[in-house]
Amino acid sequence: MALDEARAPNYRWFTDGRLNASWNCLDVHLNERGHKTAVIFEGEPGDVRRLSYRELHADVCRFANALKAQGVAKGDRVVIYMPMVPEVLVAMHACNRIGAIHSVVFGGFSAPALKDRIEDTEAKLVITADGGWRGGAAVELKASADHALAAGCPSVRRVIVLRRTGKPVPMDAKRDVWWHEAVEGQPPSCEPEWVEAEHPLYILYTSGSTGKPKGIQHATGGYLLGAKVTTQWVFDLRDDDVFWCTADVGWVTGHTYIAYGPLAAGATILMYEGAPTVPDGGRFWKNCQAHGVTVFYTAPTAIRALMKLGDELPRRYDLSKLRLLGSVGEPINPEAWMWYHRVIGKERCPIVDTWWQTETGAILIAPLPGVTATKPGSCTQPLPGIDADIVNDHGESVKRADAGGYLVIRKPWPAMLRTIWRNNPRYVEGYWSKFHTRCYVAGDSAHRDKDGYFWIMGRIDDVLKVSGHRLGTMEIESALVANPRVAEAAVVGRPHEIKGESVFAFVVLRGPRPTGDTSALTKELRDWVGEQLGPIAKPDDIRFADNLPKTRSGKIMRRLLRAVANGEEVTQDVSTLENPAILDQLRGTDKGASGAAAKPAASAPKPVAKTKAARKPRKAKPRGAAKAVKAKRPARPRRKAAKARRTPRRAVSKRSAPRRRR
Repeated sequence: MALDEARAPNYRWFTDGRLNASWNCLDVHLNERGHKTAVIFEGEPGDVRRLSYRELHADVCRFANALKAQGVAKGDRVVIYMPMVPEVLVAMHACNRIGAIHSVVFGGFSAPALKDRIEDTEAKLVITADGGWRGGAAVELKASADHALAAGCPSVRRVIVLRRTGKPVPMDAKRDVWWHEAVEGQPPSCEPEWVEAEHPLYILYTSGSTGKPKGIQHATGGYLLGAKVTTQWVFDLRDDDVFWCTADVGWVTGHTYIAYGPLAAGATILMYEGAPTVPDGGRFWKNCQAHGVTVFYTAPTAIRALMKLGDELPRRYDLSKLRLLGSVGEPINPEAWMWYHRVIGKERCPIVDTWWQTETGAILIAPLPGVTATKPGSCTQPLPGIDADIVNDHGESVKRADAGGYLVIRKPWPAMLRTIWRNNPRYVEGYWSKFHTRCYVAGDSAHRDKDGYFWIMGRIDDVLKVSGHRLGTMEIESALVANPRVAEAAVVGRPHEIKGESVFAFVVLRGPRPTGDTSALTKELRDWVGEQLGPIAKPDDIRFADNLPKTRSGKIMRRLLRAVANGEEVTQDVSTLENPAILDQLRGTDKGASGAAAKPAASAPKPVAKTKAARKPRKAKPRGAAKAVKAKRPARPRRKAAKARRTPRRAVSKRSAPRRRR
């Protein structure tokens, strides 16, 4: 049975099937490509390791046997709190090999955040490390784990500790055991536990609108299918590729496009432990050169941050082996897309701008290389089998081009979440109740252009209603970043007694943060936005900072920005904030710039001189701002890709499924 709808919206797939995820990612390759490199690892200090599929399989089996020796069995939960080293993949696959359910917690999370996740899963065992390297320093993971366990977590019986940094850590003789001691003497073979297709593979916690994290539960069969197929389709993987997804495995991108999808497809992956700016902003490009990366998948936040450092750094490195670039995590603004295309891809690499979520399990909307024409800023069209739509408040499909609404998925798909761990009512309420369980509500706002291309405007709660007009924060951010002075921008709303909501922008410039009176610069940027999007979209307030507040994974902390804009106390956990000192700049309480608050102009502003990035004045709606670019099929590198232009035209609308691989 493919789809069981009897308990909708708790859909079930392949209920008459059994499988093992580890077997499908490792054992299936041993005969034909056991010698092939599965993982290339580079630590932040520069240490490099390579593991073949046969070596990775043996390590997984040894650790799976070690877990069984510690009393872990099918259905038990195991929390993994580790740095980005190969052993984190070993731990994940060792869990699923014996039918245990893993829950990976990002290594940048604090002890209280770790404690909450351990207690919610009732984990029997925690796997951690003495520490990991990030930003030139050791991140003390064992210390955080000890603090979390000291505050509660009665379900935990054992802690396995990997020695990574070599720094001394306290070990509880009754509870803690070193990784190397746990695997000592364990055989390099372990019979896989065959589980039902609906058996939970993992629980991954993601932010909730209430601030309380929710445990997204994914099933083994449907998830693994989605991970493998989308890896093959979207990235057009070949046997000689080196695939680098820069995400941490603490996030779903690292699960699907590091731990599962590429390994199920038999690919070679690169893992990097540290920050992209150590020892300098060329580290990503140095890694690409050193390891022959051919497919590169990263976040728009990272692209914008590296773009701010200029074109010279990437030009120092040989990026000629790159043949395909990807973007994930948030909408990419056209300016960053063009820089990525021009400087990193040398105008020859297709860019796959992908839309998906922790909940969807795998990519749902993205271009297919060689099939889909691309537009900077658009994730283009749904993948085969995905019934995506944009609807109004009544759940009716929005037909008018460029009219925004709720992004929904009308039919279930195999890789979708099954429920929220131990809170099914929250699952139904959060994702299905708005339109009476007729469709999955993604929580994003979007619109479709005249060619049927999807443009993600941002989260529904990131859509502002200014004087009755709906404005996407993403489109205002894109307008700001299109200004030659601006490197990054984040926009939030704040209550306004007349307009309902006003626009509050946080801006990072190309170059040093301005000091003194910034009213002239503020007016220039307000006028710039007004010219591109219309006067209604002008920010009422602009505040300048050296950086935007981001987690160590590169995500902009928008809830924090909303609190700052509204003058509220920041109650959010800021332990993952890359630079805690940035808070004073965001609040405007440091001794830097003054006059950042914008005052509405009394008369119509004088138009700003246009640059290549500027667009004609228009109503507030996100447009492509670029000519559709036919994505060159990566198999023919000699063909010159069409150069992206700044004027839209009709894109190729005919789609077909990728060629079946033999």
